Amino acid sequence: MQSSLLRFIEILRSHALPVSPAETLDAAAAMEVVGYSDREMLRNTLAMTLAKSDREEHTFFYCFDQFFDQQAADFSGAANEDGDSESEPASDSADAASPESSESAGSGVGQAGAGTAVDDAAELAAAANSSPALQELLEGDLLPALLENQRGSLSTAMRRAGQDAGLSKIRLFTQKGQYTRRILDSLGEDLIRDAVIELERAESPAIDTLRRYRDVLREQVRDFVEQQYLMNAEGHNSAFMEEILSKTRLSNIDRRHRERVQEQVQRMARRLASRHSARRRPVKRGQLNMGKTLRGGMAHDGILFKTHWRSRKRDKAQLLALCDVSGSVAAYASFLLMFLYSLQDVLPRTRSFAFSSHLGEISDLFKEEPVERAIELANWRYGGATDYGGSFRDFAQLALDDINSSTSVIILGDARNNRGNPELEIMQSIYQRSKQVIWLNPESRRAWGTGDSEMLRYQTACHYCAPCSNLQQLERVVDQLLKSLR
Repeated sequence: MQSSLLRFIEILRSHALPVSPAETLDAAAAMEVVGYSDREMLRNTLAMTLAKSDREEHTFFYCFDQFFDQQAADFSGAANEDGDSESEPASDSADAASPESSESAGSGVGQAGAGTAVDDAAELAAAANSSPALQELLEGDLLPALLENQRGSLSTAMRRAGQDAGLSKIRLFTQKGQYTRRILDSLGEDLIRDAVIELERAESPAIDTLRRYRDVLREQVRDFVEQQYLMNAEGHNSAFMEEILSKTRLSNIDRRHRERVQEQVQRMARRLASRHSARRRPVKRGQLNMGKTLRGGMAHDGILFKTHWRSRKRDKAQLLALCDVSGSVAAYASFLLMFLYSLQDVLPRTRSFAFSSHLGEISDLFKEEPVERAIELANWRYGGATDYGGSFRDFAQLALDDINSSTSVIILGDARNNRGNPELEIMQSIYQRSKQVIWLNPESRRAWGTGDSEMLRYQTACHYCAPCSNLQQLERVVDQLLKSLR
C-alpha cells in the first residue's frame, strides 16, 4: 500500500498540489493509524494531511476519487454467444473498487453466461488435441482465468504488468498503443496470437471462440491504459499547456484560452504574494530624544522611568500604473492590470490610469466592478488612436503633483506616438520626482526606435525598461518591482 500512496502523491504533484517529503511521511503514518478498510476515513485523513487550502482540498478529492475508484476489469463479454457484454448482470460493479472484493465476486462466471463458458472451455479443449500452441495456452494461467472471468486475478495481473511497463509515466495519447502492447505481451497475449494462427491454418471451428477471448482481453487492456492515461497525463498536460501559454505573446492568446490564462495569472499572483508578504522586522528606535525624556521624568522627581526616542516617519509607498489600451497593446494592459489588482495584499496603494488619445484614472472602476469588467470598461472609455504626448499632459494635470520619492511609476505601452509630440519634458519631470520609473514594452528591443516609435527617447527618462510580451516576463518584472518596494 505504501507504493500506492507514493503513486497517488505523484498524481497530486502533477496536478500542481505541492506535497513535501515531510508531508509524505505524515500521510504514511496516518494511513498506518486509520487503516485501509474505511475508505471515507482514509479519504478525510489524507485530505487533512496533504491539503492546505480549499483549492488544494478540491484538487485532492478529485485526484483521490480518480485514483482509488478504479474498478476491476470485466472479461465476461467473451462468454456470451453474441459477444455483447452489456447483457451480463452488473452486480459485480459495486464491489469492484478493490482487487480482493472483485476476485471474490468474479471468481466464477455470471449465471447468464455460465453455460456458455463451459461450452467454450470444452470446445477449446477439444481443439487443443491438434494444436500444441492452444494446449500450452490452456495449461497456463491466462486463458483459464479468461474462461472463468477471474476479474480479481486478471485485474491484479494487468495492474502489475502496467507497473512493470512504466504506465504511470504515460504523458501523450500517442503512447497508448505502445503501453497497450507492452501490457498484452506481459500478460501472455502472444500465446493467444500463436494459437489463433494455428487454428486458422487448421480451419478449426474453435477459432471464433478463441478470437472472442482475445478481443475481450485487448479491449480491457485498452480501457485500462485509457483510464491510466486520463489520470496520469491530465495534470502533466495541464502544466505543459500552462508553460506554453506563459511563453506565448499575450496578443496571440486565443479567447478560448482566456479563462485558463486568467487562472494562471491568479496563481502567479498568489505565488508572488506569498514570497513578498510583509514580514515583522525589529523596529529601529532611532536616537534618544533627551528633551522629551527629561520632561517626562519631572513628574517623578527627575527619575527617568520612561525613555523617548526620535522616530523617522516614512512616506507610504504608492504605485501609479499607466496602461496604453489602444488596439495594439490592449491585451497586454489587461493582464498587467489583472496582475496588479491580484496583488493588493502586498502592493502599496495603487492608482491606475488608462490612455490612448487621452488619459483618465480608472482606479474607481476596480473598486466598483470585478477586475475583468473594469478592464473592459477602461478599454471602452479610453481606447482609440495613440497620442502619448496628449496622454502625458493629462497625467501631469491629474497626478504629477502627487509623485514623490516613495512613488513608483510603471508604464505599459509600445511608445508609438503616430509622429506626435512625445512630451519628453513631462517624462523627465516624472523621472526626477519618483523613486523609480519602469517602462514595459510589448515589442522586442530590435523594434524600439523604428518607424514612429519614441521608445529610445523615453528610455532616457526611465530607471528600467524591458520588453514584456508574455506572462513569464510579466511575472519577472512584477517580482522585481515587489523586491524594490520592500
